[in-house]
Amino acid sequence: MTAGDRDEPPAPEASSRRRLGISAVVVLVIAALAVTVGIGILRGAMAPVDEVVVDQTPAPAATGSADLYVHVSGAVRTPGLYVLPAGARVVDAIAAAGGFAEEADRNAVNLARTLDDGEQLPVARVGEAPPADAVAPAPAPAGGLVDLNSADAAQLETLPRIGPALAGRIIAWREDNGGFTSVEDLLAVPGIGDTMLESLRDLVTV
Repeated sequence: MTAGDRDEPPAPEASSRRRLGISAVVVLVIAALAVTVGIGILRGAMAPVDEVVVDQTPAPAATGSADLYVHVSGAVRTPGLYVLPAGARVVDAIAAAGGFAEEADRNAVNLARTLDDGEQLPVARVGEAPPADAVAPAPAPAGGLVDLNSADAAQLETLPRIGPALAGRIIAWREDNGGFTSVEDLLAVPGIGDTMLESLRDLVTV
C-alpha cells in the first residue's frame, strides 16, 4: 500500500452509517428521558386524587360533642334530622330545613327559643292547633326532687326537655368529675344553657 492510499478519506457509505448510528443512539436516549418524565407527571397527577378520596371520608363523631340533633317536621321546605351547634335557636333549625313552607303558621313559632339535643321541632300550618311536644315529659317523682348525683337515666328523663342523649351527658359528666356540687354545675354539661338551667333549678337537687 502506498502513501497515497493511506491518505484517502473514508468512503461516503461508511460515514453515512456512522451518522445514522449516532442518530439512533440520540433518539433512544431522548425516548428514555421522555418515558421517565411521563411517568413522573402521571404519578404527580394521580396524587391529588388519593388526597381527595381521603378528605371525602366522613370523620367519626367526637365523643362528648356538643352538637344538637334536632328533628324538624311539619310546614318547612325540607323536613328531616339536622345537626346544629350547641346554643342554636329555633330560627337556625328552620333555616337548616330550608325555611318555612308557604302554608306555615309563622306566628305560632318562637324563633328565639334555644334548642335541646334530641328535640323534635314541629311547625304548624295555618289553621292547625299549635303542635304539642313530640314527647311529653313524665312527671317528676312524687314527693321529691331528682338527685343529680344518684338519678339514673330514666329518672333524669322525667325532667322537662331532658331526653336520652342529654341524660347520658349528665351521667357522663357526673362520673368524670366526681359528682355535682351544685345545681349550677349543670351549665358545664354540653347542651344545657342558662334558660334550661332555670327550668330545672326547682326540680333537681345535689
